[in-house]
Amino acid sequence: MQRVLISMMAEWCKPAGRVRGVLLDISGVLYDSGEGGGVPIPGSTEAVKRLKEANLKVRFCTNETQATRERFVKKLQSLGFDIALGEVFAPAPAACQILKERGLRPHLLVHDDLLPEFNQIDQSNPNCVVIGDAADNFSYKNLNEAFQVLIGLEKPVLLSLGRGRYYKETDGMKLDVGVYMKALEFACDIEAEVVGKPAKMFFLSALSDMGLEPDRVIMIGDDIVNDVGGAQQCGMKAVQVRTGKYRGQLYSWRNGS
Repeated sequence: MQRVLISMMAEWCKPAGRVRGVLLDISGVLYDSGEGGGVPIPGSTEAVKRLKEANLKVRFCTNETQATRERFVKKLQSLGFDIALGEVFAPAPAACQILKERGLRPHLLVHDDLLPEFNQIDQSNPNCVVIGDAADNFSYKNLNEAFQVLIGLEKPVLLSLGRGRYYKETDGMKLDVGVYMKALEFACDIEAEVVGKPAKMFFLSALSDMGLEPDRVIMIGDDIVNDVGGAQQCGMKAVQVRTGKYRGQLYSWRNGS
């Protein structure tokens, strides 16, 4: 990642250059998760530092749903990253806002460490299902309970905190939430509403916080569909790094011209 960013920063920072902000994916771009909190990808902490020193607005867009945003940020800070809570956009807080606005009461199929994000949400008599990266909670019993909630609703609503197929941890690739989301879609003959990447509103909320138009921002991620494709659908430039879940796909870049 560092070599890619350093080689491009000279162009970004020219007076006539249009790029004024950067959105960074986290897992697979800045660090690989795993036992003991994970490990930074070589050069990534320095790359974040140099981006900020270049007077570029930096935000972090992640589909991380195995911890609260506060806990996740503290872990990254302990790994040496210059990152603040207000700079991180994650699916769970966005989902909570949707639940409140629409009067939805969720049945939660999420990781145990994410549950505190939903403490202020009414979960009685569920009228929807929220699914995240539940890891070991993706048992037949738990998936079937989510199915039973959905199939019993006249108008079933499934909110998915991302739709990734897999991601990388220090001991290899892991199945992501999208695999289980698709199972519930198939069983209930419905389409999930995705909260997080690649949903357009998720990217636009980060752009709004930066106060920048899409053509002024570049997205850097390891997922050709959810990071690169999602950003390009919003009119942003996008780069796929060769770390994380990258498995030999072509380097992807759209210059917005």
